[in-house]
Amino acid sequence: MAKINYSGYRFPPEIIQQAIWLYLRFSLSFRDVEDLLAERGVMVSYETVRRWVIHFGPKIAADLRKRRPKPHTTWHLDEVYLKIDGRLVYLWRAVDSEGEVLDVLVQTRRNKAAALKLMRKLLKKYGFLPENLVTDDLRSYHAAARDLGIGHRHRTGRWRNNRAENSHQPTRRRERKMQGFRSVGSAQRFLSFHAAAHNTFNVQRHLISARTHRAFRASAMDTWRAATATA
Repeated sequence: MAKINYSGYRFPPEIIQQAIWLYLRFSLSFRDVEDLLAERGVMVSYETVRRWVIHFGPKIAADLRKRRPKPHTTWHLDEVYLKIDGRLVYLWRAVDSEGEVLDVLVQTRRNKAAALKLMRKLLKKYGFLPENLVTDDLRSYHAAARDLGIGHRHRTGRWRNNRAENSHQPTRRRERKMQGFRSVGSAQRFLSFHAAAHNTFNVQRHLISARTHRAFRASAMDTWRAATATA
């Protein structure tokens, strides 16, 4: 996998990597990251941190996604509204049965065409059909699954889609911290690489022992360091 070239930047790669990690890993604003770095004697403006995240974030996210194992064959799809620039748009999200975020897509519609776009993107991205496609009762999912010939794999139910519905919580926390998204493009960009970082560090601590958690956390950090390594 291609390494990242940090040449031309005044700060060393270690500082840039730490700033991006803080912003993506925790619910922090750019100003929060600026203050945390300042406490460690690193004087950098929040606007510089923002430029680092925009420039390096997609490259790091792409590398992290390549390092993830093949997802589970049960997929959960759901959508929630976002308010951007005073208008409602919809965040469509797909996760597997383990909580791995498969993809996110910000769209202006909540209809069959929007559901089809997400499903086609998933099938193209992962190259296999899910054994089960679980959604809520929105009719757009039924119509899209029929068009793709996977209607027999489609499942609905009152409690079956809790996995996808719960997966929106980290996004809601970030949305509140950021005081909303400024545009559809910036929301899509941020949520895409935020999902990749979330997948890497989501070790489901409540399900494992402290010793196993420490091992998983160390492995996640090793993956992050490999993805952000200097060329």
